[in-house]
Amino acid sequence: MDKFFVICTVEKDIGQVIECLKPFREMDLKVDHIETRPSRTQPDACFDVFVECAGPAGDVLVRQLVKRLQPLTSSVGTHLVPWYPKTISDLDLSCRDTVMYGAAELTEDHPGYGDVDYMERRKEIAQLAFMYKEGNPIPRVEYTKEELKTWAIVFKHQTSLYPTHACKEFNEQFPKMFAECGYSENSIPQLEDVSNYLKACTGFELRPVAGWISSRDFLAALAFRVFPCTQYIRHSSSPKYTPEPDLCHELMGHAPLLADPRFAQFTQDIGQVSLGLSDEWVEKLSTLYWFTVEFGMCWEGKSAKACGAGLLSSCEELEVCVSETSVYRDFNCSQAVSQKYPLTGLQPFYYVAKSFDDMQTQLREFTSRIPGFHNKCHRHIMCNEN
Repeated sequence: MDKFFVICTVEKDIGQVIECLKPFREMDLKVDHIETRPSRTQPDACFDVFVECAGPAGDVLVRQLVKRLQPLTSSVGTHLVPWYPKTISDLDLSCRDTVMYGAAELTEDHPGYGDVDYMERRKEIAQLAFMYKEGNPIPRVEYTKEELKTWAIVFKHQTSLYPTHACKEFNEQFPKMFAECGYSENSIPQLEDVSNYLKACTGFELRPVAGWISSRDFLAALAFRVFPCTQYIRHSSSPKYTPEPDLCHELMGHAPLLADPRFAQFTQDIGQVSLGLSDEWVEKLSTLYWFTVEFGMCWEGKSAKACGAGLLSSCEELEVCVSETSVYRDFNCSQAVSQKYPLTGLQPFYYVAKSFDDMQTQLREFTSRIPGFHNKCHRHIMCNEN
């Protein structure tokens, strides 16, 4: 259910606060939360009163409420908040709908298009994700010889490049996953084993999904330190390219850095900031995620190193991104959120941050300028380092 917030500014007088709350009762509105704080504009003389109401905020209802509040307050504003998960179990509702690929028919440019056996296999694995409920063990998949062969090709190629192409934080974490999670050229780790390891490291856990879910649903899961993951493998005819996330992307690209406390915190913060924001702002945060967690790079001395999963899991682009022909831009959060990018194919340029701390600092500065961010739905944002 959607909700909306009303923000009133009143004199620092308990009687004034009570008066401004009466219209909510008179209009029989369902109030879920009330909070007062010193006014941002007149902290010594006034309170800002935040009122959270459940239910759709129709134009007529909001106008009537504002009209009643205006004589009682020095200012009044409203903010509509789309539905978002309040508890980790709510992800059972938001992580099941795919917006691309998954068990659906593939497009003609997909390597697996027209392969009936491959599609049946994807549907079989997708069904495990549809049946999954938060808190249960992640279903184990018995991978075929063909899938193991595809994994081996990608694994062998990528691991030969990581020491020179990946950031130092990745290279610190990746070797640990051989012993702890069963990473090897000849075996595909199970999501459950990797999830348990990550949870012990940073509190992140993995959750199976059937395919590409919406940006809003994906980012909301990150807010709970839950990372949605596919379990299927890219098509064997094109082991070094996939137009969508697959298990190689999830486990070689994302999982190692989710074991790094600073990168895990940055990833969660993007998700937490997204909760309850408008579609426009969710799109901006999704774009920021693209240029950092997916295709980001960091400076190490005079060399740019990959920290984005889209680079770390791409056989071609991991080589391209550190080449002399690559175009680099200093990471700028405010610019990155509005930058266009190609969803498939090589990226035309890469944002390079000074460090993970630099990304974190810029995100928090940017967050402070998002309209409505300080509403109650964001009061649980974590601003501490884990």
